[in-house]
Amino acid sequence: MREVRYLEIAADLRKRVEAGEFSAGGVLPSEADFTRAYGASRVTVRKALESLRDGGLIDSRQGFGWFVAVDRVRQSLAQLSTIERDLAERGVVTERQILDFAFVAASAHVRGVLGVDQVLRVRRLNLADGSPFARVTVWCPAELGASLSRADVAARPFYDLLPVEIGGATQTIGAALAESADANVLAVPVGSPVLRCERVTRDVDDHPVLLSVHVFPAHLTEFVVDLPSPSSLSLVE
Repeated sequence: MREVRYLEIAADLRKRVEAGEFSAGGVLPSEADFTRAYGASRVTVRKALESLRDGGLIDSRQGFGWFVAVDRVRQSLAQLSTIERDLAERGVVTERQILDFAFVAASAHVRGVLGVDQVLRVRRLNLADGSPFARVTVWCPAELGASLSRADVAARPFYDLLPVEIGGATQTIGAALAESADANVLAVPVGSPVLRCERVTRDVDDHPVLLSVHVFPAHLTEFVVDLPSPSSLSLVE
């Protein structure tokens, strides 16, 4: 009887996923929620979920739970670019939702990086094919952002908008846990794993012109770095 029961639950969940009840990459209810909803044991529910995972329909991550399987957003760190351009090259439709646009006093950290007291701060949600994949905050010196509007930053990257030539950037990537504000807009559980990337972009004269923080759901994102072999490096004795 249990064998039949888990197959019934798996079939029903498959129909719900394929009908779009749960978005691609979206988090599924917990095993405890499914146990109550289907009136089945935890073992039976897990067996149903595992059968769908074996079929590639859903996946799971430790400390995160079950979610609808989706190709991860991949970003190459080989050159300075935006993840939106990387996605567009793969045929993914990207969108920006501006959450906040304001000229504000710089915090101590932002002041220490950009060396200014007033900044333009833009908070946005980035979507790929309609699903959220990053929450981003960007700060730039108020002088450089004075002519920009909310519509400008919604339509184009800062790299295309600033009146300076971009020279390079330093990006620091670390693991973190989703705080409530980010969990809400990224549609992930509070405390679930995220990747936090802080990027300092400089102009050709090596002056910092942008500070940005990107928060990515860890189950949807991966970064790729090409490492040259030692034989390809020029050695100086």
